Amino acid sequence: MLETVKALIKSMPAIGPQLANLRNPFKGSWDYWERRYSAGGNSGDGSYGRLAEFKAGFLNGFVEEHHVSSVIEYGSGDGAQLRLARYPNYTGIDVSPTAVKICREHFTGDSSKRFFHTDAIPEGTTGDLALSIDVIYHLIEDAVFEVYMRQMFDSAQRFVIVYSSDIDQDWPKKHVRHRQFTKWIAENRPEWSLQSFVKNPYPFDVADQRNTSFADFYIFGHRA
Repeated sequence: MLETVKALIKSMPAIGPQLANLRNPFKGSWDYWERRYSAGGNSGDGSYGRLAEFKAGFLNGFVEEHHVSSVIEYGSGDGAQLRLARYPNYTGIDVSPTAVKICREHFTGDSSKRFFHTDAIPEGTTGDLALSIDVIYHLIEDAVFEVYMRQMFDSAQRFVIVYSSDIDQDWPKKHVRHRQFTKWIAENRPEWSLQSFVKNPYPFDVADQRNTSFADFYIFGHRA
């Protein structure tokens, strides 16, 4: 991992003009994503191309196979990944007001989808399946991570699916911090068990960061 980090530092591309304001001092995960979306940025490379296709294929198949009637996602972003989804009913939650606005505008007229800011989730909102896709390693602050995990599991009725890395590791990019989230689940939500693990077919490659990822699928089910 250390050699990968060193290589990543050397290979980091310059931030594009449209995201120039992200050069400002890092003020936290909420601030980073709001500035990113308001500056015209998107949810990241993982929401496009072959990575997005892989994730959509797996998730759509899971929803169909397990007759999932509703999905709640924590970190809906700009909705790029959602455009490939086939969910009967969907609730998207995001920390960025701009991202929520983008999704509401894009999916206007689609009554099967609704979007809320993290601070405005209607009481009692739940889903058969709770999703966290490419989010946990962006939760820099411990308190934010704690609240996020509790909200996600408290709102899940049958399944929780996490797509993330699962190792405690700092990263050169300020908006990335890898976490061993499975340890938190074992200690705080023991009634949930890991049912399966699906390896990402495009593991992280420092030479091809746009089309590879350090995340994998972790599928949790509620113990009877």
